[in-house]
Amino acid sequence: MMTARSILAASALLTVATPLAAAENEVPYWASLRAPVVNMRVGPGEDYRINWIYRREHLPLKVLRTMEGWRLVEDPDGARGWMLARFLTRERSAFVKSGPPAEMHDRPDPESRVLWHVAPGVSGKLGGCSDGWCRFDVDGRAGFIAQRYLWGAGEP
Repeated sequence: MMTARSILAASALLTVATPLAAAENEVPYWASLRAPVVNMRVGPGEDYRINWIYRREHLPLKVLRTMEGWRLVEDPDGARGWMLARFLTRERSAFVKSGPPAEMHDRPDPESRVLWHVAPGVSGKLGGCSDGWCRFDVDGRAGFIAQRYLWGAGEP
Protein backbone atom coordinates (compact mmCIF):
# COMPACT_ATOMS: atom_id res chain seq x y z
CA MET A 1 0.00 0.00 0.00
CA MET A 2 1.38 3.40 -0.98
CA THR A 3 1.53 6.08 1.65
CA ALA A 4 0.99 9.76 0.95
CA ARG A 5 4.73 10.29 1.30
CA SER A 6 5.61 7.63 -1.32
CA ILE A 7 2.98 9.01 -3.73
CA LEU A 8 4.43 12.49 -3.31
CA ALA A 9 7.99 11.16 -3.89
CA ALA A 10 6.91 9.26 -7.01
CA SER A 11 5.18 12.27 -8.50
CA ALA A 12 8.23 14.44 -7.78
CA LEU A 13 10.42 11.95 -9.66
CA LEU A 14 8.06 12.00 -12.63
CA THR A 15 8.15 15.80 -12.66
CA VAL A 16 11.96 15.73 -12.92
CA ALA A 17 12.21 12.78 -15.36
CA THR A 18 9.74 14.15 -17.92
CA PRO A 19 11.75 17.30 -18.84
CA LEU A 20 14.96 15.27 -19.03
CA ALA A 21 13.39 12.76 -21.41
CA ALA A 22 11.87 15.57 -23.48
CA ALA A 23 15.23 17.35 -23.75
CA GLU A 24 16.86 14.15 -25.04
CA ASN A 25 14.36 14.05 -27.91
CA GLU A 26 14.92 17.65 -29.03
CA VAL A 27 17.04 17.47 -32.16
CA PRO A 28 19.37 18.48 -33.57
CA TYR A 29 21.97 18.70 -30.81
CA TRP A 30 25.73 18.26 -30.47
CA ALA A 31 27.29 15.16 -28.94
CA SER A 32 30.70 13.52 -28.99
CA LEU A 33 32.00 9.97 -28.94
CA ARG A 34 32.30 8.55 -25.44
CA ALA A 35 34.29 5.44 -26.36
CA PRO A 36 37.57 4.89 -28.25
CA VAL A 37 35.90 2.58 -30.82
CA VAL A 38 32.31 3.09 -32.02
CA ASN A 39 30.40 1.59 -34.95
CA MET A 40 28.15 3.64 -37.21
CA ARG A 41 25.43 1.48 -38.77
CA VAL A 42 23.16 2.02 -41.76
CA GLY A 43 20.07 1.51 -39.58
CA PRO A 44 18.98 1.69 -35.93
CA GLY A 45 19.79 -1.85 -34.80
CA GLU A 46 22.67 -4.23 -34.32
CA ASP A 47 21.40 -6.34 -37.23
CA TYR A 48 22.18 -3.49 -39.65
CA ARG A 49 25.49 -3.41 -41.53
CA ILE A 50 28.36 -1.38 -40.07
CA ASN A 51 29.05 1.60 -42.33
CA TRP A 52 32.00 3.14 -40.45
CA ILE A 53 34.14 2.29 -37.44
CA TYR A 54 35.28 5.36 -35.51
CA ARG A 55 38.48 5.14 -33.51
CA ARG A 56 38.48 8.66 -32.17
CA GLU A 57 37.12 9.35 -28.71
CA HIS A 58 35.65 12.87 -28.28
CA LEU A 59 34.95 13.32 -32.01
CA PRO A 60 32.04 15.78 -32.29
CA LEU A 61 28.84 14.60 -33.96
CA LYS A 62 25.53 16.23 -34.77
CA VAL A 63 22.53 14.20 -33.56
CA LEU A 64 19.76 14.51 -36.14
CA ARG A 65 17.17 12.02 -34.89
CA THR A 66 16.47 9.73 -31.94
CA MET A 67 14.86 6.29 -31.97
CA GLU A 68 14.70 4.31 -28.74
CA GLY A 69 18.37 3.71 -27.78
CA TRP A 70 19.73 4.82 -31.16
CA ARG A 71 20.82 8.17 -32.60
CA LEU A 72 21.06 9.21 -36.25
CA VAL A 73 24.28 11.22 -36.36
CA GLU A 74 26.33 13.22 -38.83
CA ASP A 75 30.13 13.43 -38.59
CA PRO A 76 32.37 16.38 -39.62
CA ASP A 77 32.74 14.92 -43.14
CA GLY A 78 28.97 14.71 -43.63
CA ALA A 79 28.66 10.92 -43.23
CA ARG A 80 25.37 9.90 -41.63
CA GLY A 81 24.40 6.75 -39.80
CA TRP A 82 23.09 5.26 -36.57
CA MET A 83 24.94 4.82 -33.27
CA LEU A 84 23.91 3.45 -29.91
CA ALA A 85 23.16 6.33 -27.57
CA ARG A 86 25.34 4.85 -24.81
CA PHE A 87 28.45 5.55 -26.93
CA LEU A 88 27.64 9.28 -27.10
CA THR A 89 28.00 12.03 -24.53
CA ARG A 90 26.62 15.56 -24.39
CA GLU A 91 30.11 16.78 -23.43
CA ARG A 92 30.90 19.32 -26.13
CA SER A 93 33.87 18.96 -28.41
CA ALA A 94 34.83 20.53 -31.72
CA PHE A 95 36.89 19.68 -34.79
CA VAL A 96 39.19 22.07 -36.69
CA LYS A 97 37.79 22.40 -40.23
CA SER A 98 39.89 21.80 -43.35
CA GLY A 99 42.04 24.63 -44.61
CA PRO A 100 45.04 26.35 -43.08
CA PRO A 101 45.87 25.64 -39.43
CA ALA A 102 43.71 27.60 -37.00
CA GLU A 103 45.45 30.04 -34.69
CA MET A 104 44.87 29.42 -30.98
CA HIS A 105 45.13 32.75 -29.13
CA ASP A 106 45.62 33.48 -25.45
CA ARG A 107 42.54 35.74 -25.48
CA PRO A 108 39.44 35.95 -27.70
CA ASP A 109 41.01 38.69 -29.80
CA PRO A 110 42.73 38.42 -33.22
CA GLU A 111 45.42 40.84 -32.01
CA SER A 112 46.27 38.70 -28.96
CA ARG A 113 49.29 36.42 -28.74
CA VAL A 114 49.13 33.23 -30.84
CA LEU A 115 49.82 30.23 -28.61
CA TRP A 116 49.65 27.44 -31.18
CA HIS A 117 48.66 26.64 -34.73
CA VAL A 118 46.08 23.83 -34.65
CA ALA A 119 46.04 21.56 -37.70
CA PRO A 120 42.83 20.69 -39.54
CA GLY A 121 41.27 17.51 -38.20
CA VAL A 122 42.35 18.07 -34.60
CA SER A 123 39.53 17.71 -32.09
CA GLY A 124 39.37 19.05 -28.57
CA LYS A 125 37.10 20.02 -25.73
CA LEU A 126 34.89 22.97 -26.48
CA GLY A 127 34.30 25.62 -23.86
CA GLY A 128 32.00 28.58 -24.12
CA CYS A 129 31.69 30.59 -27.33
CA SER A 130 31.08 34.33 -27.45
CA ASP A 131 31.47 37.06 -30.06
CA GLY A 132 32.80 34.61 -32.66
CA TRP A 133 35.46 33.02 -30.39
CA CYS A 134 35.44 29.68 -28.58
CA ARG A 135 37.48 28.34 -25.70
CA PHE A 136 39.23 25.23 -27.03
CA ASP A 137 41.36 22.66 -25.19
CA VAL A 138 43.52 20.07 -26.95
CA ASP A 139 44.99 17.72 -24.34
CA GLY A 140 45.56 20.52 -21.83
CA ARG A 141 46.72 23.11 -24.36
CA ALA A 142 43.96 25.67 -24.10
CA GLY A 143 43.18 29.01 -25.64
CA PHE A 144 40.71 30.64 -27.99
CA ILE A 145 40.00 29.85 -31.64
CA ALA A 146 37.76 31.81 -33.98
CA GLN A 147 34.46 29.94 -34.16
CA ARG A 148 34.44 29.90 -37.98
CA TYR A 149 37.34 27.39 -37.89
CA LEU A 150 35.48 24.88 -35.68
CA TRP A 151 32.94 22.21 -36.61
CA GLY A 152 30.78 21.46 -33.59
CA ALA A 153 30.59 25.03 -32.28
CA GLY A 154 27.48 27.15 -32.54
CA GLU A 155 23.98 25.92 -33.25
CA PRO A 156 23.71 22.36 -34.61
